[in-house]
Amino acid sequence: MLPDTDGYTIAAEIRRHDKQTPILFLTAKSLKEDRLHGLRLGADDYITKPFSIEELILKVEVFLRRSSISTPQPQDHFKIGKFEFDYKNLQLREGSESRRLTQKEADLLRVFSQHKNEVIRRSDILKRLWGEDDYFLGRSLDVFISRLRKYLRSDEQLKIENIHGVGFRLKEE
Repeated sequence: MLPDTDGYTIAAEIRRHDKQTPILFLTAKSLKEDRLHGLRLGADDYITKPFSIEELILKVEVFLRRSSISTPQPQDHFKIGKFEFDYKNLQLREGSESRRLTQKEADLLRVFSQHKNEVIRRSDILKRLWGEDDYFLGRSLDVFISRLRKYLRSDEQLKIENIHGVGFRLKEE
């Protein structure tokens, strides 16, 4: 631990720069407010003393397994229906037409492109793109999805579907 800092400060700093690395609080602080504060900062779990070593080992194994599954190899170029998507350069091309995307639009389209024809949970998208699942961020997500639908509408074989109560799917027929 750094001098004059606590676990909460360190967790907040980690989350500011890295949304993917699992954070596990292991502490003697057992008040409800302490647990909630740690989880709100982005901790994946909060274990209070005394604890079982076996439980700790199992939780760490789960985090490692999830990290390796949810970290796909970065890909910068995608073929989506009749579109070419260049994530790195924020470009969506259809033939000779090209559209420049915002970073968030590109981030969202990349998630959909990596998981074509798969249902993606709304909460997973929010956590991946914004680092948290929040009502107001959900409204922002809806705006970005509307924009992507507009950009992709010229290809009738593509559709971003709402899966009620779950999330979305980029369907490519």
